[in-house]
Amino acid sequence: MNAVRKIAARGLAFALTLLGTTSAHCTMDVIDLRRIDAVGGDAFAGKAKATACLGCHGTAGIAPVPMFPNLAGQNAEYLYWALLEFQRAARADSPMTAQVAPLADADMRDLATYFAALPAASADGAARPDARAAALFLRGDPARGIPPCQGCHGADAGGHPLAAATASYRAYPILRGQHATYLTQRLRDFRAGQRVDSSNDRIMQGVARSLDDDAIDQLSAWLQAGAR
Repeated sequence: MNAVRKIAARGLAFALTLLGTTSAHCTMDVIDLRRIDAVGGDAFAGKAKATACLGCHGTAGIAPVPMFPNLAGQNAEYLYWALLEFQRAARADSPMTAQVAPLADADMRDLATYFAALPAASADGAARPDARAAALFLRGDPARGIPPCQGCHGADAGGHPLAAATASYRAYPILRGQHATYLTQRLRDFRAGQRVDSSNDRIMQGVARSLDDDAIDQLSAWLQAGAR
């Protein structure tokens, strides 16, 4: 437990350094996810509201097209705040803009709760273990200024080690089993400074600046394979 807390503390310190502030309320034009409450909703109601989501994200929350993310088994807090970010940003080029525009806050909470309750995607067993990606995820690369990804996403990429106890840590996504194509694009977007709408996005922007294309591809494939 002490080791877990040390990793979490290092991750938090790094995050605050990237954010450039330790205040509870962000003065930047981003959503501050460092002080959030647990997300509660009605999973049954969420299932009834999820019809429009199924074409891209699959009937069981597993996206049939790898450019879209799997939602099944993801943290409800992450999903809820992601929907809120889409609604707030209202980007004309995003297919999510029209989907989230009519959603009330209760709708987003119900949808997040529903998808969080579904069984998560299984790992892609076809991929081979990648020691380089594992080392980068677990230990980072100090020479290149890359922090260990496990500080926020857990040693097995199954979520922050303190997520069960603290809602703000559940705003960091579970990455294990996620589509590599989706992860690759998200990391490249972060590196380019696109879609930086929350304090966590800003953290990822700082991290991704140090990742070259090979590192991004290796990490994404390793995570899809189940972080093994």
